[in-house]
Amino acid sequence: MSQKYFIQGASLEDGTRKDLFIADGLIAGFENPPNSNAVVINATGKIILPGLVDLHTHLREPGKEDSETVASASRAAAKGGFTALSAMPNTSPVADTAGVVEQVFRLGIDAGLCDVYPIGAVTKNLDGKELAEIGAMADSAARVRIFSDDGHCVSDAQVMRRALEYVKKFNGVIAQHAQDPELTVDAQMNEGVISSVLGLKGWPAVAEEAIIARDVLLADHVQSRLHVCHVTTAGGVEIIRWAKARGINVTAEVTPHHLLLTDDLASSYDPVYKVNPPLRTIKDVQALREGLAEGIIDIVATDHAPHPAENKECEWQQAAFGMLGLETALSIIALTMVESGMMDWKAVAQRFSRTPARIGGYVDQGGELVQGAMANLTVFNPGASWRVDRDLVASRSRNTPFHGMELPGVISETFFRGVPTVLNAQLVAEKNS
Repeated sequence: MSQKYFIQGASLEDGTRKDLFIADGLIAGFENPPNSNAVVINATGKIILPGLVDLHTHLREPGKEDSETVASASRAAAKGGFTALSAMPNTSPVADTAGVVEQVFRLGIDAGLCDVYPIGAVTKNLDGKELAEIGAMADSAARVRIFSDDGHCVSDAQVMRRALEYVKKFNGVIAQHAQDPELTVDAQMNEGVISSVLGLKGWPAVAEEAIIARDVLLADHVQSRLHVCHVTTAGGVEIIRWAKARGINVTAEVTPHHLLLTDDLASSYDPVYKVNPPLRTIKDVQALREGLAEGIIDIVATDHAPHPAENKECEWQQAAFGMLGLETALSIIALTMVESGMMDWKAVAQRFSRTPARIGGYVDQGGELVQGAMANLTVFNPGASWRVDRDLVASRSRNTPFHGMELPGVISETFFRGVPTVLNAQLVAEKNS
């Protein structure tokens, strides 16, 4: 018999106080039945959100287990309030066949802490030339519906067009890493005053914006679905605004780190701030926040990108691109969007759970908190705070740019299919055992 839980005294995203009774993996009601033997969880002052859904996560397995594994990323997800992850395909071997996506899918089931949905590669070996086995991945046990060469741009317009046409057959979506490779050769950071002062090769905003503009036009031409990964520029927001005003079927995401951090941090030459796409200016940050608040940018996605120490603790030019994101994401959104008054918790639930679940077609995720719904939940205490410590993260890697920062809000419980998965001390102990 499964354990029952009664969450008492919490508020829903709209501010309504509501108790939740959880049994058999579902929200079974709003009162604690007599003789239920439920574990009572006092959640006074806390908010219950639908479990967070990340549409952009690098789990590294298979092939790069020194950075992360599906199991370790799942533990980080649980600590961060996530009940679903979308595994990017830049593994070794690349997730460009049904066999590899099914392997990742089953590793997620074995970990048992969240749903793991593989994202399939658009092109074979991410080389941008020949389409991968898109149909076979869509028909596999993993039922892949999102395809991306993330880390690489599908820069050939003809290949991108064919990919957009192909996924129409099963209502799939192409998630583009918008980066013109010809404009970013050897680029190290945002192109601007600071890159000139530091002597680092600049990464112009137009390299991102040109691909976004091309691809929204292609998506319109073939009447297919486009998703723009990790938007970072004010110009990119405006292009997406233009596309949506014309009814083009485009969605877009922003990362927590691009909502908070700026390119001046590169002045430290600390590679923990080296990320692809790069940190931009304060003007871009403000435009991203406004775009997210308005819904021009549809969702928040972490772009969680773990790396072993030797790939980050080195000279800037030799360091890998990427930052950890799963365990800090909700607190960063609380800081940048909620405490600033730009978004309420209802909007957070929409941007960080319901809309990404809809884009990915994840039927058991992002649901309304009603009787009979799957109990995928995040219990968040907005009145508490915590200090980020890279030595206590559940990830196998340590490359968090937020080390030492005091962040608002603490996740007290994450429920995945009715089972609480977040017990911070226990998770850290399991990781170190």
